[in-house]
Amino acid sequence: MIYCEACGVVPVPYEDLPVVLPIDAIPSTGENALKFHESFRHVNCPKCGGDARRETDTLDTFMCSSWYNYAYVTPYWKAGQPLSRADTPWDPAEGAYWLPVDQYTGGPEHATMHLLYTRFFTKALCDIGVVPFREPMLRLFNQGIILGPDGQRMSKSKGNVVAPDEWVEKYGADSVRAYLMFIGPWDAGGPWNFQGIEGVKRFLERVWSVVDDSGSRGQGSGVSDADRAAQVRDLRRITHRTIQRVSEDIEAFKFNTIISALMEFNNYLVKAKETAVHGTPAWDEAIDSLLLLMAPEMPHIAEELWQRRHGGSVGDRPQRRFTGARSIHVHPWPTFDAELAKADMITLVVQVNGKLRDRIEAPADISEEAARELALASPAVQKWIEDKPVRKVIFAGGKLINIVVG
Repeated sequence: MIYCEACGVVPVPYEDLPVVLPIDAIPSTGENALKFHESFRHVNCPKCGGDARRETDTLDTFMCSSWYNYAYVTPYWKAGQPLSRADTPWDPAEGAYWLPVDQYTGGPEHATMHLLYTRFFTKALCDIGVVPFREPMLRLFNQGIILGPDGQRMSKSKGNVVAPDEWVEKYGADSVRAYLMFIGPWDAGGPWNFQGIEGVKRFLERVWSVVDDSGSRGQGSGVSDADRAAQVRDLRRITHRTIQRVSEDIEAFKFNTIISALMEFNNYLVKAKETAVHGTPAWDEAIDSLLLLMAPEMPHIAEELWQRRHGGSVGDRPQRRFTGARSIHVHPWPTFDAELAKADMITLVVQVNGKLRDRIEAPADISEEAARELALASPAVQKWIEDKPVRKVIFAGGKLINIVVG
């Protein structure tokens, strides 16, 4: 657009498009450099030929954020050669693979601005036949807000802003990362707690001591083959159950329960390290799985311990960061065996008229008939039934049974 005092706002004639920006506009004041580029700013009015000025705000901020997902698949150089941009706004092969975006994460404050505009752009591109879809993202997940220690939204005016740099310096980046995930559900956020990060730091220290194999090995002498086999079976079960939990939670953005699962797993390994399973293939599987599951959340300590396990000591080679092992971050994600992950025993919760009356240890594959007999035979349940007629027994999902009496 061109602004003329006589004619008002005048569009640049179609035959003069595109308007090419000058390459010698140099930012110096922090403002738009085009405002100070005299030969670009001052032009003749296309209508009357008089003095006029060109619009210097070429694109609104939201213009950029409305199509950056398409710009990501617009490589101007590929294998050292410039791509032709004559007939396509981006690389169609790359766009066919990457677009639309599978997952978008951001704050809820974007809903009425950035997200609204980017959806408009995509619908317009679809209408003119540039893309075959009408939504730019397939899935949206809004993160919560980290509050100050006082439970209020962080604000300089309130003096409750927590600068992460000092905490990273004190505890390390992985402790801060893991704590921010552990505060609460990712879509809810929560207040920063100075004591909470200490707990995460202690967890990482326990991980280090579990993975470090420089100490004494587990006590295998005097353990029967049957007991050793049972220990290995239990270790493999908790390993595969943890892989299953973390794999499912990472897909659902449940980062706080991922950290909880890893803490529980590590606590189990602390005790298992003192038994006959230490040093067995099942132990190696468990330790490798622990590190692989930690890698997305705590990437630095996971890489360090992975290299120490699979590439030799890192500390005595200061000039060589990696010692031969592939980075943990390019290693395949562990897979779980559903059969191994299944528990042998479960806690069967027994209710009478909807109120908890007993908890009974039962086989994981217990049938409805067997669960009914077990529940009705419980002395703790019997006293609540007495001589009342049993109207119905509801067996819900194998872990809950509700006895309805008259």
